[in-house]
Amino acid sequence: MMKTISAASLTLLLAGVASPALAQSAPDWSGPYIGVYGGVTENNEVAGEDLIFDRDFDGDFDDTVVLNGTTNDAFSPGSCSGSALGQAFANGCDIDPTGVEASVRLGYDMQFGSFVVGVVGELSAADLEDSVTGFSTTPAAYVFTRELETMAALRLRAGFATGPALIYVTGGGAMAKLENSFRTTNGANSFTEIVNEDEADGYQLGAGVEWRLAPNLSLTGEYLFTNLQPDDHVIRVGQGTAPATNPFILPPNTVGTDMMRANDRMELHAFKIGMNVRF
Repeated sequence: MMKTISAASLTLLLAGVASPALAQSAPDWSGPYIGVYGGVTENNEVAGEDLIFDRDFDGDFDDTVVLNGTTNDAFSPGSCSGSALGQAFANGCDIDPTGVEASVRLGYDMQFGSFVVGVVGELSAADLEDSVTGFSTTPAAYVFTRELETMAALRLRAGFATGPALIYVTGGGAMAKLENSFRTTNGANSFTEIVNEDEADGYQLGAGVEWRLAPNLSLTGEYLFTNLQPDDHVIRVGQGTAPATNPFILPPNTVGTDMMRANDRMELHAFKIGMNVRF
């Protein structure tokens, strides 16, 4: 009889001890949450990016700026990703620095067995540069830079819950605010910004692991790929103090030449760590 009572008591005791551990190892992911995130963002440099020109103002940037009296390309030295280190192509360009990002998220999950689906909205503040430089035979450097300032995203996510972990994939739309800038070592021509559209939209894809630290607290590690399509940033190059033989003001258009960067997208790789509070 004593053995029976002791066995029963031991069973109840072990069950009582194990219950919190089981609850912790298999949490319920359903419900709303709010989180704060931070991390680093890398710009995916586009090899071979250059500058493009509209000489006849037809809206198509398919013209070549040539030297007076020749068919020689005035931008034959080429271009490079990043910001110019000097006025000649031989000086090269620096590499766009690694950016940083901080964000706030609001989300809601629903769990069906081991499967979890949800929606998350995110608002981020970022500091990231994306530059390209073209070089003319003058020699001179022409640098276009886009700086990512803020970004908003709305994504779905789906995952598999195992123990205290939620392994998930995510994807959705994104919108960003950019700051465009231009600089050049050409001190002769005039440079007027005629189009400066500072918005971009696109999509995000990613994956991550969320680990439940406590009933209402979790830690997340995540990778996100973002593809944005920035709007145009156009610079009109006028005569300034340059002679009438200057390549930018040769016929068919002696008013000047419109110029912008060829790449119409930004591709970003972000690695983030965050904390979520669940309700």
